[in-house]
Amino acid sequence: MIPTTLVKLPNGLTIHLKEIHTAPIISHWVWYRIGSRDERSGLTGISHWVEHMQFKGTPTFPAGSLDKAISREGGFWNAFTHLDWTTFFETLPADKIDLGLRLEADRMVNSLYEEAEVESERTVILSEREGNENEPLFRLGEAVQQAAFDRHPYRNEIIGLPQDLAAIQRPDLYQHYHAHYHPGNALVTVAGDFETEAMLKRLENLYGAIPAGEPVDHPARPESPLTAERRIEVKGPGKTTFLQLSYRAPDAANPDFFPFSVMDSLLTGPTSLNMFGGGGTSNKTSRLYRALVEKELAIGVSGGTQATIDPFLYDITITVRPGKNIETILSAVDAEIDRLQQEDVHPDEIARAIKQARAIFAYGSENITNQAFWLGYAEMFDHYEWFVEYMRRLEQVTPAELQRIAREYLASSRRVVGIYIPSGEEDPKE
Repeated sequence: MIPTTLVKLPNGLTIHLKEIHTAPIISHWVWYRIGSRDERSGLTGISHWVEHMQFKGTPTFPAGSLDKAISREGGFWNAFTHLDWTTFFETLPADKIDLGLRLEADRMVNSLYEEAEVESERTVILSEREGNENEPLFRLGEAVQQAAFDRHPYRNEIIGLPQDLAAIQRPDLYQHYHAHYHPGNALVTVAGDFETEAMLKRLENLYGAIPAGEPVDHPARPESPLTAERRIEVKGPGKTTFLQLSYRAPDAANPDFFPFSVMDSLLTGPTSLNMFGGGGTSNKTSRLYRALVEKELAIGVSGGTQATIDPFLYDITITVRPGKNIETILSAVDAEIDRLQQEDVHPDEIARAIKQARAIFAYGSENITNQAFWLGYAEMFDHYEWFVEYMRRLEQVTPAELQRIAREYLASSRRVVGIYIPSGEEDPKE
């Protein structure tokens, strides 16, 4: 394992560096500990909107110039807003990375938030939201997410509620930006072809003089466990019926997350935790694929959870085969979960599930952009050692742990069952 360097500047900015001299490429990320988890009622979606505004220019880097500048130098850039964090990155040839370093340090403090750009992005985001609503799985997923949490902000989609998106104004966005997007709430990660001492000095020069900002409170968000199954129905356009079962999952720092990941691989196929996906590992050996797809009850089945600060959701999503009964499908799912809860899993099946989970994890960790991603991502919910130890901890999972996890987390009394009922007609907006 390549060693890393972790430094904290006097203004609170944490810097995490990893030299990788396999190719003349550097990937630079800036992570902010702000996401939809930290949003209050009336301002849902504001973090995602701020992410958009951060691409709207500064006096030094006017809007529209950045895309051209990055492309001209042979690089690419992007940003993501998540439940727990927001991140921006640039991957460039090693001798061109200073452009990315300068623009991120600049827009940490100098983004303009012009009124016209705010209104333009309101239109863009509302249109994005409307486009999502045309998708049955978005409609179903949002309804299930809201039913799964009574108070926790995880109940809201990251993009925000439409009434909040219509009401948020420029002062709200600018205040959110100044309150959260500053060194004291940020982590810079860099991986690639550089010398650590020189890179650290350059980052100190660019970021060191930026004020720390006021401390950001990230309060605990306890949510009572589900005690009875909740069922919801969502009606909408389309011709396909979908079924989504959602159970509360452990947070990523919980030791249960590792046997839970193996259980996921065994039951529905492995989940890629990387934002860039994972290598196309098949789920055809998973138990629910065999029980549902091979038995012609479903067209497809998938599952997965996310690495989060607080317990989130483990979703099993089933594309129902036309003419098949929902209760029959639920009975088949429950039979497989009951088998997992009551019977020891054969070591060979565990070994195969671990191998698949390892493969998808390794694929999502191999290139320089992914390496820089993991330097920051693991720190958002735990520490970098989480990433370093991930594969070893998967290999320690035992049949008894899998049985305990299935019993504790997959009880039918602790889930939301969501059913998407199609109208039989396509969405008229399409």
